[in-house]
Amino acid sequence: MIARDRYSRMVSLLKVAFPLAALALLSTLFLLARVMDSDTAIPFADVEIQERLRDQQITGPFFSGTTQTGDQMSFSAKKLVTLQDNVGTNRAEEVVAKLQTAQGTIFQLQADVAELDIAGNTAHLSGAVSMDTSTGYRINTAELTSNISTLDVTAPQRVEATGPLGVFTAGNMRIFSPNDAENTQMLFSGGVKLVYTPN
Repeated sequence: MIARDRYSRMVSLLKVAFPLAALALLSTLFLLARVMDSDTAIPFADVEIQERLRDQQITGPFFSGTTQTGDQMSFSAKKLVTLQDNVGTNRAEEVVAKLQTAQGTIFQLQADVAELDIAGNTAHLSGAVSMDTSTGYRINTAELTSNISTLDVTAPQRVEATGPLGVFTAGNMRIFSPNDAENTQMLFSGGVKLVYTPN
């Protein structure tokens, strides 16, 4: 009987204590809540704000599609800017592109800068341009020009490459798919020099 009386008293006490504790916690939350400082400056430098207002920018753009001949392509960059002085031309920075031909060959490209002219159907890559192929070639050059809707890539300047045959250099290079050929062709010209490494 005494134990039951103690239990009843404890339940009655907790019925009062719990709501009071909840009220105390809620009042503490309101008392400790921080007041928002409306005078805090936006975390952008004035120069950066002016640049964003002047140029249209996209951060982290990504694009993928299929060419007329069935080749799959994808493109990503750190930033894409539409410059005021060149309407219709976009400038991308830290570019990564991938092209998989209809026959299955994969080309991975990287460049510091790419200028895309959608109306002109061209992309011009420059600044430490590198290309890796699924056939084992790694190609380095200063610039590349490519069609957007079809596979036709040209390196007009000196090309340095390594591949299954060894190390070689060339004055220029072209990668394309002729209409009468099933496979993609890589054409090196302009004084090709090969240091053959037998397997």
